[in-house]
Amino acid sequence: MSDVSEGYRMSEVGVIPKEWGVNELGDAAEVVMGQSPVGTSYNRSGIGAPLINGPTEFTEKYPIKIQWTSQPTKFCKKGDVLLCVRGSSTGRINISDDEYCIGRGVAAIRAKSCADTSFITFQVDSAVKSILALTTGSTFPNIDGKSIRAIQFPLPPLPEQQAIASTLSDMDALITALEQLITKKRNIKQGAMQQLLTGEKCLPGFGGAWDVKQVKQLGEVITGGTPPTQIKEYWNGSIPWVTPTDITEKKDISQTEREIASLGLASIRKLPYNSVLITCIASIGKNVILRKDGACNQQINAILPNNKHNADFIYYLMENNKKYLLENAGITATNIISKKDFSVLSFSVPRLIEQQAIAQILSDMDTEIEALKQKRDKYKAIKQGMMQELLTGKTRLV
Repeated sequence: MSDVSEGYRMSEVGVIPKEWGVNELGDAAEVVMGQSPVGTSYNRSGIGAPLINGPTEFTEKYPIKIQWTSQPTKFCKKGDVLLCVRGSSTGRINISDDEYCIGRGVAAIRAKSCADTSFITFQVDSAVKSILALTTGSTFPNIDGKSIRAIQFPLPPLPEQQAIASTLSDMDALITALEQLITKKRNIKQGAMQQLLTGEKCLPGFGGAWDVKQVKQLGEVITGGTPPTQIKEYWNGSIPWVTPTDITEKKDISQTEREIASLGLASIRKLPYNSVLITCIASIGKNVILRKDGACNQQINAILPNNKHNADFIYYLMENNKKYLLENAGITATNIISKKDFSVLSFSVPRLIEQQAIAQILSDMDTEIEALKQKRDKYKAIKQGMMQELLTGKTRLV
């Protein structure tokens, strides 16, 4: 007994509607492989054609113009799908918003008359995992034009392509609107930080001069450490051990990629709840608040706030002074701020009650931004599910 539902058929790419065909990408679209111009033709003066060499010019959706070439080679057209085909960014996609010269790290995909451009864009996006599976080399993958043109996908009649593309484009528009709102809220928060954390603007009910204090006056300063890696009993526990990799955009951390056991914690300095962690080697100034007793490695300086200083305020103070921290890093093979140098850096600080009020306002802003990011991520997940349904014909719109 066949598992194929009525109105569907088995094809080379799985079960699809009977009236849909199966095409190679090269049959439905023209694929233009980039060719890099001679290096001496590159310029940032706007001379010649704008040049796309790869991920440097890519953004969330449309490329940006960074450099030009006076001796252009291959061109993409406005509306083409731009696909990175070399290096670690292979599979990344943008949409061309102008005519560009494309270097060898990029391919331009242009729908033919039998296909809708937006539909092809979504099919290429959906096929990114397949494209990556075709890459060669684990460190610097790449994909050639022949492999791209050979990618197979289901192709419905043109009206249904357009209906599918319209539905998915509406979801994209919703996601883009959320991205723009997140950016707006981040900019508002950045302005608020600059005003509130410098005393430029006082909150209602507060006033008076702020005190200049060194970091060591905010609390005890500790540089982290690493339990001996060869002792298995020190590892695979449930105690967070923070490294710079664990520190992302989130303000709080209570779980880490690698966690230690009680014996491991006993071999290094324990950090209490509400310790503020700041990276001090290489990626200077990444920071987070430890919301559970734990530890950190030696690339991080921790501030254990005393009873006159608020952990959240210190976090935002460091967040707003990343440039200052970097300026005070010693320049060796790698940027570094020693515990000694970090401890004597100076900041203007208000009374505890004002610190708490400022931190609460900024925390509320962070909460709002995080909620928007979760909503955006939810819609992205919904879009992926829609793509799986619509691009394979499991759900029909026509």
